[in-house]
Amino acid sequence: MSDGRVAVVGSANLDLVTVTETLPRPGETLLATSYSEGPGGKGSNQAHAAARMGAQVCFVGLRGDDEAGKILAQSLSAAGVDVSPFAVTDGPSGRALVMVDARAENSIIVVAGSNAKLSPADIERAGTAVTGADVVVCQLEVPLAAVVAAQQACTGTFVLNPAPAQPLPADLLARTDVLVVNETEYETVLGSRLPVRLTEIADVAGRPGSPGTIVATLGARGAAVCTGESVTLISPPPVTVVDSTGAGDTFVGALAAELASGSDVLSAARMAVVAASLSTQCLGATAGMPHRDEVLAHVAVPTGPEPA
Repeated sequence: MSDGRVAVVGSANLDLVTVTETLPRPGETLLATSYSEGPGGKGSNQAHAAARMGAQVCFVGLRGDDEAGKILAQSLSAAGVDVSPFAVTDGPSGRALVMVDARAENSIIVVAGSNAKLSPADIERAGTAVTGADVVVCQLEVPLAAVVAAQQACTGTFVLNPAPAQPLPADLLARTDVLVVNETEYETVLGSRLPVRLTEIADVAGRPGSPGTIVATLGARGAAVCTGESVTLISPPPVTVVDSTGAGDTFVGALAAELASGSDVLSAARMAVVAASLSTQCLGATAGMPHRDEVLAHVAVPTGPEPA
């Protein structure tokens, strides 16, 4: 069982989720078939996922002085996450408006709220929660200055999931140990489209100033992991998809937990692909996130190379 220490620095939102047959077109009004509220935000989601995979997780972020902030802290704490660095600030907590259709496609609007106030001073106040972690995980739903501060404070493995995507400072990219990107994020952050031949990711990874490892998440196809000159495609198990909203965050959290426990990146990614797939079987960003024993039950023992 994973017992590594993971610090997640990032966002927490209250998710307001509607399910409709189709996503609305401009000017169209639809009736929802269901509605739910629950914890979300990429940072909070990744912390939940890492905790369910058995890691010792702390969450570094800001919540508002409202009822939503209390709900977010209580949810993380109930999941076993240390919320002592999850501080309260004036104003509302972050929220996300999530629309999911019958095909499990989604559209999301994020209202940053308190997340927009996270600063390098908050990272410094977190102290050993960040500097003592085996893995530090960041996203881009908080100000970039806070992400840079977290990377600079990290003494372990720094994992960056640049979502929502934006061009990154060269120093931050070069000092990232594991970069996790989907197809859109790959193009924005790395400056070229995700190649059809996945082996060509190695050409990007070989450029000066590139991250140590690039992991491209491919939705239903799984993930491609580039370490050095080697690119490995990891395929997911078959599942019935209900809602893919939290799949990417489940992947990142599970990957971080496995890396913190001492797994190599390929072994960690195999676990993360399965965890992400299993998470899509329930509605909501965190409801379907699996525990480590569930993931282990679905992980196939590799019998040979899995070339991309």
